[in-house]
Amino acid sequence: MAEKVEPTSVCNILEDNSGIAIAKRTMAVPSHTMPCGVFFMFFFWSTVISTNHACNKADHNSLWSSFDVPSSALNWSSSDCCHWEGITCDKDGRVTHLLLPSKRLQGSVSRSLGNLMHLSHLNLSHNQLSGPLEAGLILSLSFLEILDLSYNLLSGEVPLFPPSSYIRIVDLSSNQFNGTIPSSFLQHAGNLSSLNVSKNHISGQMPSSICLYSSLVRVFDFSYNNFSGSIPLGLGTCSKLEVFRAGFNSLSGTLPSDIYKAQALEEISLPSNKLFGPISDRIANLTSLTILEIYFNQLTGVLPHQIGKLSKLKLMHLHFNNLQGSLPPSLMNCTNLVELYLGFNRLEGNITMLNFSKLSQLTKLDLGSNYFSGFMPVSLYSCKSLKAIRLNGNDLEGQIQPEIVSLKSLSFLSLGWNRLTNVTGAIYILMGCKNLRLLFLPRSFLGEELPDGEAMVGLGFQNLRLLGLSDCQLTGHIPVWMSKLKKLEALDLSTNRLTGLIPGWLGTLPNLFFISLNNNSLSDELPKELFRLQALVSEKHATPTDHGDVELPIYAQRTNHSITALQYNYLSNLPRAIYIRNNSLSGNIPVEIGQLQHLNELDLSVNNFFGSIPGQISYLTNLERLDLSRNHLSGAIPSSLSNLHFLASFSVAYNNLHGQVPSGTQLQGFNATAFEGNPGLCGAPLLNECQQMNTNNNKTTNLEDVHDNANGIPWLHISVALGFIIGFWGVCGPLALSRSWRYAYFEFLSNVKDRFLG
Repeated sequence: MAEKVEPTSVCNILEDNSGIAIAKRTMAVPSHTMPCGVFFMFFFWSTVISTNHACNKADHNSLWSSFDVPSSALNWSSSDCCHWEGITCDKDGRVTHLLLPSKRLQGSVSRSLGNLMHLSHLNLSHNQLSGPLEAGLILSLSFLEILDLSYNLLSGEVPLFPPSSYIRIVDLSSNQFNGTIPSSFLQHAGNLSSLNVSKNHISGQMPSSICLYSSLVRVFDFSYNNFSGSIPLGLGTCSKLEVFRAGFNSLSGTLPSDIYKAQALEEISLPSNKLFGPISDRIANLTSLTILEIYFNQLTGVLPHQIGKLSKLKLMHLHFNNLQGSLPPSLMNCTNLVELYLGFNRLEGNITMLNFSKLSQLTKLDLGSNYFSGFMPVSLYSCKSLKAIRLNGNDLEGQIQPEIVSLKSLSFLSLGWNRLTNVTGAIYILMGCKNLRLLFLPRSFLGEELPDGEAMVGLGFQNLRLLGLSDCQLTGHIPVWMSKLKKLEALDLSTNRLTGLIPGWLGTLPNLFFISLNNNSLSDELPKELFRLQALVSEKHATPTDHGDVELPIYAQRTNHSITALQYNYLSNLPRAIYIRNNSLSGNIPVEIGQLQHLNELDLSVNNFFGSIPGQISYLTNLERLDLSRNHLSGAIPSSLSNLHFLASFSVAYNNLHGQVPSGTQLQGFNATAFEGNPGLCGAPLLNECQQMNTNNNKTTNLEDVHDNANGIPWLHISVALGFIIGFWGVCGPLALSRSWRYAYFEFLSNVKDRFLG
């Protein structure tokens, strides 16, 4: 018996007059399906509605003339603009929404858009629009509610338009606007809820009375501009304000006194300004606060004693200020804290007494570079979510305890510049932290011996990417257990008392690109294996692969004057470098050095290298710093070093080099101190000029001398020979012929000898 199949209705393939399918069913229609007439009625009313939505001709022309459609990613093929991508019309066919983010739009924001009289939403963000924004354009859009032109290349002054009375959201962020923002900018914006002008070049003072004209404001973002002066009063009238950002400007003065009245605030972000003065105890009124960021400022005073009332606080970033005093015990009541950054202040007190056990959600703790004392608090090991701990630069003492292994997520640990002891125990314990990736222990374990031995090989540190044990005065050799750290990218063992050879296995670590062995007592020759480091040789290995895996910023100190000289937020941002300054290395600089084509910095100064400077260094075209000073190098400076176009620092001072400094190259652009201590060098930038050889006059004189010597009597040679003969027999003759003269002569020599040795 044949299977019964319901017929497919024509209703299932109907399409409207724009070619858009209304109903398309290819499956068999069940017996209980609505009648076909219903679909015809639906199709009829759809056609009527579609006709009523036909795009207004004026709006159609305005849109088409406003954009370079062929060069963009727009799909505007239909004859009805109401069906164009990103366009929405009302029932009269007037355009109300123009939403074209990330469509590769170029050119300026056309004034023709001002003819879209019913436009309420305009979003042209994340394109490549440039040029100024005409005030007349926005003035004509009297029904505009949302304006988003963020992430373009728009420039010129911020248009001094009073936005429409309907405006709710204005986002001009991430452009190149300049000029100032007067208070009148907000005068007619009674419905404004969000204003974002961040990441521009706007200067002057922030608009005053910013909530005077609208009580609905929830977001203000003035960050990453050039605003100056103090933060004006008026925030206290912002009863609905949730987010206030003005970081990375040049704001000064104290925090406005009425900011503590804006009780709806959830975020205060004012980093990298010049704000000073204390944080008032009234901050406890802001019970909705979740983010408090005022780092890189000049705040003083103590942390508010009632700060624990901010029970919703998740991020507290107050590092790099001048805060003083002890941490208030109430801080431990902020049980929702995820990140606590108080480093680089003047805080003090016995950290052992603090109870961190309530902070179960804490993932990052930065209390570094303060004046805390005591031991590393045991209660910290209760914070099982901890990923990063920085306690360096305090006055802590004792040993690293085995309980730290319970922090299973710990990947960043910085405890250096404290009075820690037992480096052997510390290494053994920390090898048990399986997820540890960055370990900083500088200026600790002073004078102890760096543990070594086959028993430690392969015990741990399998995920370690950075190891810092500098300034510890550690003795011993570079330990063999480091040869198994296959993920190691940066190694700093500088300023210790390590002896022996630089092991060749360093060159086998596939990811190693930063080596600092400065200020040790390493000897013998450079191993050639060192110049096979894959991360410095191969393009594939030289490409950064990490994305924000440094849990806390790395601060590198290049000088003694500033601890914030360099800040690295990514491990891959460290320079690709080899530093072996001030050791006892000798031999030639291997020609294999030319293989390290991705090297940025090379310092081999203050050693005993001899021989010539290998020309293969010119292959290191990414080199920015080269220091070969204070060695015993000889020969000429290779002219091929002029190929190092990125070289910003260079020195070959105090060697035995000779010849002319390569002329017509950037090497002559360095100061004379880069070449001093080489008496044989000449030419700019040195003051001693190279002697001009083989000029025409010299050639004539030399030819005349040759002619005279060829045809005349060699009187010079004869006189020298006669002088030698007369002198020899005048002295030696009497000694040979007279015994009394011999006795007198040797008695004189005996008296001279006794005078120097007596």
